[in-house]
Amino acid sequence: MKPWTFVHVADIHVGSPRSFRFEPTWNENWQTAKKRILEIRPDLLLVGGDLARDGNVHRYELENVKAELDGLPFPYYVVPGNMDTGNKHARPPGSSTQRDDTRLNITSEQLTHFESVFGPSQWSCVHKNVRFSGFCDMLVNSGLPQEDSLWQWMEIQKNLPREAFHVWLMHYALFIDDPGEPNFHCQGSREQYLCWYFGVDNPGRSRLLEAFQAAGATHVISGHVHCRKTYHAGQIQFDIAPSTAFAQFHTHWKDDDPTLGFLRYDVSREAITRSFIALEKTSSKTGYGPGGHPRPEDRDYSRAWEK
Repeated sequence: MKPWTFVHVADIHVGSPRSFRFEPTWNENWQTAKKRILEIRPDLLLVGGDLARDGNVHRYELENVKAELDGLPFPYYVVPGNMDTGNKHARPPGSSTQRDDTRLNITSEQLTHFESVFGPSQWSCVHKNVRFSGFCDMLVNSGLPQEDSLWQWMEIQKNLPREAFHVWLMHYALFIDDPGEPNFHCQGSREQYLCWYFGVDNPGRSRLLEAFQAAGATHVISGHVHCRKTYHAGQIQFDIAPSTAFAQFHTHWKDDDPTLGFLRYDVSREAITRSFIALEKTSSKTGYGPGGHPRPEDRDYSRAWEK
């Protein structure tokens, strides 16, 4: 078997000037990344969530991203991000005064909305000597009906035929510092809140780790954090991927990297080798509208550039 390549990109946040907010910088950065990915000519592309700026609100944003990806000359596989379907569940509201976390929780309707554009949010496929599996991790600990289906699907993955490598794709980081860390608190300090916001809580975290181990996972790639960081837990390599849109949370660790870009993986019979591809240029255009997670009543569409 000849060596081959796949690429992982995350948190591209492609928006629209029809929205109540728009950052043309993020769209241009995605185009820069896409140009470089086309030059690499990978066998396939993985997209690790937050495809759209507000995909959970605007179907047309999801449709626009899908049209972009459908035009690529190689297959792609996606998992949703919290901006596509809603956040991990908050109980009770978080300490941030800029958002109402319980109103941001993923809902069955939002997940159905995403799947109506991109298809099932949990999937598994084999390419050459690698199995790829992806799922919607915002469902974990949610109590939604789709969470039961997710865990049933996870049980099936444990018994699939083994390949040389098994790469898992999720959006949230499975853990922040250590898989055995206690749950962080959304009502604590800002640091506690951010650690809570970017990671997966127990009991779901431990259950996912057990499923990964039982399924023979070799790599788990996530996004959401918007900076680059790698861990090893047991035999599994955990890669937190960079964003192409903007950096965040890069003050928590001393060895992370907030540089915008994407990850390239070169596959041989013996190993998967990761490298980082920084954006060749970053846009400086300015847009409009609030950042973060504004309340629905604060969305002002009168500011949209396109009516």
